[in-house]
Amino acid sequence: MLVKSYSSAVFGINATTITIEVNLGIGVNFYLVGLPDNSVKESQQRIKAAFSNNNLKFPGREITVNMAPADIRKEGSVFDLPIAIGILAVSEQIPSELLSDYQLIGELSLDGNIQPTKGILPIVLQAKKEGFTGIIVPSSNAAEASVVEGISVYGVSTLDEVISFFKDTTSLAPSIPNRAEQFPSLTSLFDVDFKDVKGQMQVKRAFEIAAAGGHNIILIGPPGAGKSMLAKRLSTILPPMSLDEALETTKIHSVAGKVKNDLGLITQRPFRKPHHTISENGLVGGGSYPQPGEISLAHNGVLFLDELPEYKRSVLEVMRQPLEDRTVTIARARFSVEYPAGFMLVAAMNPCPCGYYNHPEKECVCVPGVVQRYLNKISGPLMDRIDLHVEVTPVSFDELSEDIPCEGSFEIRERVDKARIVQENRYSTKNEIHCNAQMSRSDFELHCQIDDTSKELVKTAMVKMGLSARAYDRILKVARTIADLDSSVSIEMNHVAEAIQYRSLDRGNWGNK
Repeated sequence: MLVKSYSSAVFGINATTITIEVNLGIGVNFYLVGLPDNSVKESQQRIKAAFSNNNLKFPGREITVNMAPADIRKEGSVFDLPIAIGILAVSEQIPSELLSDYQLIGELSLDGNIQPTKGILPIVLQAKKEGFTGIIVPSSNAAEASVVEGISVYGVSTLDEVISFFKDTTSLAPSIPNRAEQFPSLTSLFDVDFKDVKGQMQVKRAFEIAAAGGHNIILIGPPGAGKSMLAKRLSTILPPMSLDEALETTKIHSVAGKVKNDLGLITQRPFRKPHHTISENGLVGGGSYPQPGEISLAHNGVLFLDELPEYKRSVLEVMRQPLEDRTVTIARARFSVEYPAGFMLVAAMNPCPCGYYNHPEKECVCVPGVVQRYLNKISGPLMDRIDLHVEVTPVSFDELSEDIPCEGSFEIRERVDKARIVQENRYSTKNEIHCNAQMSRSDFELHCQIDDTSKELVKTAMVKMGLSARAYDRILKVARTIADLDSSVSIEMNHVAEAIQYRSLDRGNWGNK
């Protein structure tokens, strides 16, 4: 006798439906085939114990379980539940008629409880795409799964609940999605605000430009100048995530097992701050069975690298390709996976090892040559990919102590939103482009035209600073964003001049001590 149940395996951020074929034969052996890994093979012991502790009969005959397609490696314990239900159905302990309508996901404890698992959102999306009536998931994952509309999601806590469902489908009520009501109100809830930052008007202006155009930014300044405080507030002035962006971001976090909120949906742009001891695999993703790294977890949000020169050179260099392509591909011998990596990079660093080079009051104690060697820890190609270089100076006592209210994130975000709307309209025919930082070469030539006076200004800056062609492109992209903030159709010379000043690390006065 043969019975089929259905489950899913996740590769990258996409799922593949797996058919669990359970056959009852002559003999007493148990065979599990279809390229399972060790955690899948161990399901036999978990299922046997769960059956015993719930007064269920494990068939005393030969059981062959095939997981198709057999050329895809299966990993994880999510297949415990569909295998167990397949065994119960093939041994006629539960009816098998409804198995083709539902996918089953879950790990079994020895007492029959069902444990949560990772990657639920892409699994549910694929199940809906393939026309399944519903999906049965661990109750802890039900909120995340119910984000997807158009498919019935049933959260279960025990094996008995699943058995009762297939005997009588009215025994469980599907989870009701509530994203439409809650999502808009949750996209603008933040614990921090730019109004908490005293002074630093030029730096706030640079952050506004970065947010409006999706540009990468680096802050350089002494300890205590407010670099980290400013960086943590960038997310508060970025445009709210759309529902599509939220779903895409949640898929990545779901695969990594990091969706924890009751809504089951990432509603705010991610802000990731990895420690400088992180490895290459930790940053870009990897492992024997690749998992997303920090740059993918920061997709549609912000990746903040504090104390940039303290990161290993090899770690920083692996970001060069994702910064350009907005994706990262992790290749293994038999397969490769691709993760989105469309993040804004915000970096912060001290100007020298002691931290006080170019400080207006304190003297730098670094010996000659040390400052340049410190800056040289960051390669030229990586620095070229950072659009805005901003010097952060200490805030004076008078600015810290004054009671004049500072401009808040809400007011800044309003201006950023207006500029982003202009850009969305400009690139409305390009699905992969949403802001100026992402524009292609053809779009650059079309939308970043400047007059002869501005060209001479840029030429002079390139000669004096020794800028590359990539830096030239990025100066004009930033100028385009500044023009958008000014509601200007064309790029004026003052826009170009302001963009040039945000290349402080290219100036000759840095590191010449």
